[in-house]
Order: sequence, then structure tokens, then C-alpha cells
Amino acid sequence: MRVVSLVPSLTEAVAATRPEVLVGATDWCTHPAGLDVPRVGGTKYPDLDRVLALAPDLVLLNEEENRLADAQALRAAGIGVRVTFPRTVPEALDQLGGLVAALGVPVEPPWLRAARRAWAAPPAPARVRTAVVPVWRRPWVVLGRDTFAGDVLRRLGVVNAYATDPERYPRPTLDHLRARAPDLVVLPDEPYRFTAGDGPEAFGPVPSALVSGRHLTWYGPSLAEAPALLAAQLATPV
Repeated sequence: MRVVSLVPSLTEAVAATRPEVLVGATDWCTHPAGLDVPRVGGTKYPDLDRVLALAPDLVLLNEEENRLADAQALRAAGIGVRVTFPRTVPEALDQLGGLVAALGVPVEPPWLRAARRAWAAPPAPARVRTAVVPVWRRPWVVLGRDTFAGDVLRRLGVVNAYATDPERYPRPTLDHLRARAPDLVVLPDEPYRFTAGDGPEAFGPVPSALVSGRHLTWYGPSLAEAPALLAAQLATPV
């Protein structure tokens, strides 16, 4: 089997399960560290000629991260395509289980079993807080309805203030964000790299929690440590 992954979290999952089948990945596939496979460009605009030159049996995509046109082009070329789109933690775990089976692994690997255990009993929050969760600024973009990251936070006691918004990624003004009067601002370090000096100052006295974007948004081996790590980061805002 030859697999090309256009999804960073799935690249990590394949590398942790059957590394010998992974023959290509995107420039944004940063885990595991030192991954040595041919690169095929970005997630939104991969070089399909380079993908096809790798002669994959299977290409992994995500409905949100990758383009429908690329999936269609790969299918038209006779390449097998597997598309994921989890909106909740259970969906992510189930889709990862399906991926492992598609890789020909009869027993779930240790990292997936550890992720299931971790999310079966995540750390209990001291209290439930309402938060706005920016993922970009200039312009501001926040988590809205029906997102995987929103479900991750909900399970850790953080309610997304925009969870019922009609859009999955609303673009409110800063005044609109402040008007939601959140208890907390959650600032991940990807896709926009929020830091202690870039983000919290926009929200005045509202506490800001700087969190790992990989653990908040990736679904793969990082899910095993995500509950404990994110809970600790959420509990220590700047």
C-alpha cells in the first residue's frame, strides 16, 4: 500500500501506525518530528502532478482542509480517496478507527486506544465558562457552530459563545466579540499564532488562555494527551 496524506493530523496517524506506507505529505505536515517523505505542497493547493507521480493507492483528505476539486481530480485519475470530517470527538475517534482498518491494521494501535481512554474520562472542570475562540485576526475569525474544536472545549467545560451562530467560522468585529461578555478568551497558536503579546491585549481584563492549536484542532495521536494538556492550559490563563 502507498498512502499520500493531505491532512496533517492524519499524516501523524499513519506515521504512528504504518509508517512504511506513507509516501507523501503536505508542507504543513509537521508531525512526527523529522518526518522524511516527499512533500506535495499545501493542503488547499497541493501539486496534484506530484501526488500522482508518487503512485498512491490512497490519498487522505479532509472536507474542511482540502478542496472538493482536488478530490474529484484524484478520483478521476483512478486514485482511491478517503475523506474525513469529524465535528465531535467521538466522530474523530470513529473515523480514525476506520482509517486504521483501511490501512490493513487488524488491532487498534496503542495511541488510538490511549485516545479513547483519555476522552472517556477527561479532566473535570472546576466550573463551566463561556469563551470566544479566535482562530485568526486581521480580520477576526472565531469558532462558530458545529466544529471539532468547539466540541473538544465543551468536553473540558468551555462553552463556545458562538456555538449557535449560523456560520461555522464567523467574522465578527472586535466590538461584537467583546459584547458577548465572555468569561474567557481561548487563543490557540495555530492557524494564527497567538501569543501573550499578540491577542490578549485586545480583550482588556478578560482572561486569555493560550492553548496548543495542534491539540485543539488535530485529530490523531495528539488526542491521547489533549485532554490533560488543554485542561491545564485553560486553567492557567494569562
